[in-house]
Amino acid sequence: MVGTYVTWVVAGLSTAGVIGRPMRWPEWIWAVAGALLLILLGLMPLAAAGAAIAKGLDVYLFLIGMMLLSEAAREHGVFDWVAATAVNHAGRSRARLFALVYATGIIVTTFMSNDATAVVLTPAVFAAARKAKADPLPLLFACALIANAASFVLPISNPANLVLYGGHMPPLGQWMRSFALPSLASIAVTFVVLRLVERKRLTGDCESDVARPALSTGGKVAAIGILLAAALLVTISALDRPLGLPTALAGIATAAGVSALARRSPMILVRGVSWGVLPLVAGLFVLVEALDRTGVIGLVADALRSATGDPRGVAAASGTILAFVSNLMNNLPAGLIASTAVAQAHPSRLVTDALLIGVDLGPNLSVTGSLATILWLQAIRREGEDVGFLAFLKIGAVAMPLALVAALGARLALG
Repeated sequence: MVGTYVTWVVAGLSTAGVIGRPMRWPEWIWAVAGALLLILLGLMPLAAAGAAIAKGLDVYLFLIGMMLLSEAAREHGVFDWVAATAVNHAGRSRARLFALVYATGIIVTTFMSNDATAVVLTPAVFAAARKAKADPLPLLFACALIANAASFVLPISNPANLVLYGGHMPPLGQWMRSFALPSLASIAVTFVVLRLVERKRLTGDCESDVARPALSTGGKVAAIGILLAAALLVTISALDRPLGLPTALAGIATAAGVSALARRSPMILVRGVSWGVLPLVAGLFVLVEALDRTGVIGLVADALRSATGDPRGVAAASGTILAFVSNLMNNLPAGLIASTAVAQAHPSRLVTDALLIGVDLGPNLSVTGSLATILWLQAIRREGEDVGFLAFLKIGAVAMPLALVAALGARLALG
């Protein structure tokens, strides 16, 4: 029993470290430190830890591919070009610029994942806001919120999707039947709420004729690589095949091709990738496996199995609870716990889909909700901007619950 309590404490402190980053140490250090401590204390057998890490292979490969694609696009100015294009099509209207940035965020999130929107698009949007002489905060909030609101349009839109389904994604046709309408509801409601909340800052004119950097040959190849990779992943998803290896191969091929054309070492791109996300995810897999060995996840699975009554009510309650829990412990470990519970309980597809909506959309409540939002906060801090916990919560407390109700309602209506 003492070992159980110690495991809970270590897992809780590690998760708090991932969210709060004490001493500004990277998130992965806290996850890995917690996992190593459990092993050293004999609370997690080394073989079991290795097996837990191996479970995430498809997720690691997916992240590697997406990070290489994103870094190739960033290094060769693709996102700066897109941001400048948006400014020049805004027609001096801040409101139109906001809508264009939001639409760009939808596209990037859908086809490159929410982390790409947070890490790569956000700095480009900040630069575009400065060129347009517009208040950057509404545009930055658009990047943050759409990164989560659009993260279940496709299976590839959020690494948490692979986590929740244990790397075995539903076929694309089934996915679209389940999530097309909820995604549309989530995106639309989030836009309306953010547009209304930020209406004062979006009033007035902005610059419209800013210098747009020429897209280099490397940039064009990177853009083509992204489009081809997106088409490949959609096709593979439709064939119900694992996404990790194809994504990694697409990222490696694009990075190598772009570097060769630019006559630059591919190590320049490799060094620009935030590799710390891989040990972060691996450490979280170990922590969740340790929690499972204490029986706590079994209790969650039992709760899912024993839930009776209207299936729609069970699904709505499950998705809502997970949405708010994701803000207490970050949606990545929350998704891992939910995934393990789902594997044990085998609930209906409706409940599983509701859980996915909760783990993807719930993080729009606070800056601690998802890795993408934490990365977004780091990105804007590097640009000299900052958003406090309460400032984000003021918007998230309105946008997230309304979008969650709309998305869950749309999914439940489909049956």
